[in-house]
Amino acid sequence: MITFVPVRPALIAALFALFSMSAVRADDASPWVSESHSAVRLLAGSRSGAVLLGGIAFQLQPGWKTYWRSPGDSGVPPRFDFSKSDNVEAVTILWPAPTAFADGAGGTSLGYKSSVVLPLRIVAKNADKPVTLRAAISYAVCEKLCVPVEAAPELTFTSVASTQDSALAAALDTVPVPANVGDPNPITIRDVVMRGDTEVWVDVVAPPASKVSLFVEGPTPEWALPIPKRAPNAPEGVQRFTFPLEGLPQGAHAEGAALKFTLVGPDKSYEFNVNLN
Repeated sequence: MITFVPVRPALIAALFALFSMSAVRADDASPWVSESHSAVRLLAGSRSGAVLLGGIAFQLQPGWKTYWRSPGDSGVPPRFDFSKSDNVEAVTILWPAPTAFADGAGGTSLGYKSSVVLPLRIVAKNADKPVTLRAAISYAVCEKLCVPVEAAPELTFTSVASTQDSALAAALDTVPVPANVGDPNPITIRDVVMRGDTEVWVDVVAPPASKVSLFVEGPTPEWALPIPKRAPNAPEGVQRFTFPLEGLPQGAHAEGAALKFTLVGPDKSYEFNVNLN
């Protein structure tokens, strides 16, 4: 004889809710778009209001790297196009602090190894309608040679509580914090000085023996300023970085130009906007 055990309506509802949650959470990340040396996908944060948090996750094979928005002496910065997205007003990419590595030709490149998540701040046109992010991504991965990659992941933001929130929060912690010259942070820029028409000195205050890096960008991507180098014989308590005023676009002038400095420390990074005087 077969015995039928009645199932309580509350249990049915709980099982249905669990299944629905799993189905939704499976959509918190797009499938990986892979090639031989790397993979990329989109991440969706919790859906709340008109401003959403998302991310672009890169995975790289050992020994391979990809590039920051300013790639240094060589390399190709990634390019992103979100214009085919649905119900998206604007997308802002938040860049984690890069690391410096030898480019194999005697120079230094800036970028990422192993893995990185670029957080995205996404503004919806209508907070009450679905948001689908479609990204056309062009980037390069390099070991000794560089390989161009094209990817077009897409993802719909649906979760009220996303499983990717912790990963996106961790990525946000790696993004440099806006700061002003002289701020009392653990590491800070104390002064930026033009030395004649050919060189800039940047004095950094940091704890003794603290390892810090400094990167500089011009007002537009056409500026290709050198990576600042640590100078010997700096004043006591200061790490001095210098760089020549090279790589300016034709007709551009350094005096009065708005430069962006990224100061990377062992625990925190900061971003400074400075007008050269």
